[in-house]
Amino acid sequence: MTRSPLLVALAFATLATQVAGAQGIAVAAPLPFGLGESLEYEVRTSRLGSVGRSRMWIEGPVLERGVSTWQLRSEMEGGKGPIRASDRTASWIDPRTFSTLRFEKRERHLLSRSDERVTIDRATRRWTDAEGPSGELAHDAPLDELSFLYFLRTLPLGRDTTMEFARHFDAERNPTIVRVVGHDTLTTPAGIFRTAIVEMEVRDPKRYKGTGVIRLHISVGDCQMPVRIESRMPLLGTTTLTLTGWSHPPGYPGATVCGE
Repeated sequence: MTRSPLLVALAFATLATQVAGAQGIAVAAPLPFGLGESLEYEVRTSRLGSVGRSRMWIEGPVLERGVSTWQLRSEMEGGKGPIRASDRTASWIDPRTFSTLRFEKRERHLLSRSDERVTIDRATRRWTDAEGPSGELAHDAPLDELSFLYFLRTLPLGRDTTMEFARHFDAERNPTIVRVVGHDTLTTPAGIFRTAIVEMEVRDPKRYKGTGVIRLHISVGDCQMPVRIESRMPLLGTTTLTLTGWSHPPGYPGATVCGE
């Protein structure tokens, strides 16, 4: 079904004042991403070199329990020989409040596998994972690990600063500490980008045995795209995703200039 560019533009305008209100942070309109955006990455590891590709994109609108949502998607596959890893993640967000209604993650590694299928009920303030865990919501506008990456793109990154957020749906995963530690210019297959260097300290007992740090280079300008993402994966060592290409939908009211 073809969506009117006017309706898409109105959706962006509605979202512009909603995204970070719960944290008291002003968000400039329009948002630096929207329906139809797609980001593509090369995946490299410190141990194996170039091992695969990754993609993040936004689909929608998708009806989820009667609510019109945006579906954030992320897929990554990498490895060589018997050492393989894959990660498929999806997040259904309510664009009126920029909060998660549903979250799914499927990870496969050589020696481990993990599945999460989380539904969030804001009326009862509870989250439930079909795999077993459940708990009370930690925030009125909860996020998950994928939607938080998009939320990160709405923050002011022009100066070195530290911000703290307690918006993960699972209270045990809070807080998330975001530090802008510098600025740099990166040359990638997708272009030349002026970037803010952001370190995100996350609590994740399962993956990091406590806390871990994800380092991102986020472009400065209209798009605020993650140009480089560095983290650690089991067996593969430090994993680096580098932007190789992107696309935005026709009529998208923002992101006029994304690189140099």
